[in-house]
Amino acid sequence: MKFILNLIWLALAGLWLAIGYMLAGVLAFALIITIPFGVAAFRIARHALWPFGRTAVRKPNAGAASAIGNVIWILLFGWWLAVGHLATGVAMCLTIIGVPLGLANFKLIPLALFPLGTEIVPSDSQAALERIRF
Repeated sequence: MKFILNLIWLALAGLWLAIGYMLAGVLAFALIITIPFGVAAFRIARHALWPFGRTAVRKPNAGAASAIGNVIWILLFGWWLAVGHLATGVAMCLTIIGVPLGLANFKLIPLALFPLGTEIVPSDSQAALERIRF
């Protein structure tokens, strides 16, 4: 079932959302000082292409630097990526078939706003079960 949902996701929203994250990543790499943001953007772009079966969890050793970085991320990239997830999620929830895809979009909003200090792991992995889900 995850495979089918991922294929539908890829066709309807995943490709466009991943392109948005890749554009944010390229811009972050171009600014040089924001390269860690670019790494986070590319990591989330890969997750946005194929989200079912994976989840975002907080890293237990994330500190103040990731919190400060998340504030900067929100100002530079996060807000428009979150709006993209919100708009796509609302559009997908208009049909019964699209409801699971819309809910997946809503689950990506916190990751779009706060990507630093998190990692993406398989949903059924021990790391996801041991940590608090994001």
